[in-house]
Amino acid sequence: MGGYKRVIGIAFIWLIATVGWMVLGGVTTNRKETQETKLRDGVQSLWGRPQVQEAPTLTFTWATQESKQRTEQQNGVTTQVSEDVTVWHEDVLRTDSTHVDVDLRSDLRRKGLMWYSLYDVKFAARYGYEHAREEAGTLIVRFAFPDPNAIYPGFHFVVNGKDYSGELDASNGSVVARVPIAKGEHAEIAVRYESRGLDSWTYRPTQGVARLRDFALNMRTHFADIDFPVQTLSPSSRERTSDGWKLQWNFEQIVSGFGIGMITPQRLQPGELASALAFSAPISLFFFFLVIYVLATLRRIDIHPINYYFVSGAFFAFHLLFAYTADHLPVEAAFALCSAVSMALVVSYLRLVVSASFAWREAAFAQAVYLIGFSLAHFWEGFTGLTVTVLAILTLFVLMQLTGRVRWSSVLGATPSAPQVQPQPQNV
Repeated sequence: MGGYKRVIGIAFIWLIATVGWMVLGGVTTNRKETQETKLRDGVQSLWGRPQVQEAPTLTFTWATQESKQRTEQQNGVTTQVSEDVTVWHEDVLRTDSTHVDVDLRSDLRRKGLMWYSLYDVKFAARYGYEHAREEAGTLIVRFAFPDPNAIYPGFHFVVNGKDYSGELDASNGSVVARVPIAKGEHAEIAVRYESRGLDSWTYRPTQGVARLRDFALNMRTHFADIDFPVQTLSPSSRERTSDGWKLQWNFEQIVSGFGIGMITPQRLQPGELASALAFSAPISLFFFFLVIYVLATLRRIDIHPINYYFVSGAFFAFHLLFAYTADHLPVEAAFALCSAVSMALVVSYLRLVVSASFAWREAAFAQAVYLIGFSLAHFWEGFTGLTVTVLAILTLFVLMQLTGRVRWSSVLGATPSAPQVQPQPQNV
């Protein structure tokens, strides 16, 4: 087969494999999305949702006596009558101090092609308020649960020593305490509970921008991989522990509308990984074909496009097997299994087509770099593109050095069994 026809045949085989990988990637993505839609509601019903804990709201209500005029008619005579009426007022207040302790423990769970970042949270907070107004009245303290559908073992809501845990307002998922208060009196509020959530936990001290005074939040994580949600404050200090972090947010006074939060550890999603590997597979096959073609040209080895077709099938077997084992095995075990199967197919086949030494050395090494190496790069989040780029540049350099003296016009016009190489310059 002529050189040009051979290249066209190999390119056609690569194109067929590319179409197959695009179909496999689409099918895997659809399987992942279907499982996620089906399973997420069940996971949330068992473990809850991402929790956003808001600070308690304080509303002060008081009554005043005001004189109002009203008109009366009696025996055809209209008279103005003055009477005293009670008028109720209310004002929204803020706590004077906030001290919160949060303990987070990750509990990753897997279902099918999805990992779910679940967590256990222990929440304890103390709030203080000093009444500086002249009026006496009632202080209404409302504490809203972060998720009305979650469970809260060990819940206590104490105001001035009295437990109001039973004063539930089911209409908006909160508990309410009403305490009398006068000028100079204090209100001490204590809240404690345990709960479960998903993906992230956030504390929101204010609604909108407001001033916080005497604010302290201590967070203890039992995991080392920490990350903070967008529009949240960075900790004032952090300390590494044996199994996580101690984080502190301490402010004597701050004006902010941001909250404080933590994104719990995430695992590499098997479904997303399988789709990404399938969509990027044509790149790895392209480099493998290029290296094998150049080596065959330089060594005068006749490898027919049909041989390339079977090799591409062995590459495709890696991604097909991974797509359907990743939801049954740990990702690392599935990857190792698929790598072994694909390399066994390629090596055992090229051993018959070319030779055992070529199959075990050149072909196996190239497959390890371009199939397994390119695939492993997807495990290093943030470095995938850089890893592939470095391998591509190194491949380009090696091939340029190997083929710098090859006359490609002659090679592509003849069979690869007789490559033409430029003569070395002779010393005179």
